[in-house]
Amino acid sequence: MKWKMAENSLFAVLLRAQWWISVLVALGSFAGLRLVVPDLYALFGSLPFVVIACVATWKQLRAPSAAKIAAGLEALRAKTWEEFARALEEGFRREGYAVKRLQGVAADFELTKAGRVSLVAGKRWKASRTGVEPLKELVAAGKKREAGECVYVFAGEMTENARGFAKEKGIRLVEGAQMVRLVEV
Repeated sequence: MKWKMAENSLFAVLLRAQWWISVLVALGSFAGLRLVVPDLYALFGSLPFVVIACVATWKQLRAPSAAKIAAGLEALRAKTWEEFARALEEGFRREGYAVKRLQGVAADFELTKAGRVSLVAGKRWKASRTGVEPLKELVAAGKKREAGECVYVFAGEMTENARGFAKEKGIRLVEGAQMVRLVEV
């Protein structure tokens, strides 16, 4: 069974926040714990926050800048479908997936990794605004092919209804920085 951290847990929130916030929480927890337990135990109690600060720092240093993301998205929007599809295929292969192109309307690729099948839809990556309909088609195709996961790739905006639907159905959304990293423009 794959362990997944709750999205709104303290640790998950701190991992998404700036690194220095975790350092402040670590210092605050150390100071508070010091009042009730010996210093060594207080240090041990604040250690998880120090580790989170280190992980957050590492993630933030590796993250591309906003300008690089914007330039990458513009470069992606300039590509033809065939060029973009090749870049997606290469990106998924680098992540260890076996990639198979599909001829359907709802899904463009079938990914296989460790016996798990995922369907990817990316043909509408240039759409300025994505609604629920392509996501419904992807979910239907996923059920038909017994896929364990559905992935939707896009460079534009997504409506709130579509985001809610994606969250409800467990569709992984690949957008922005994640998409630029995947295709390495």
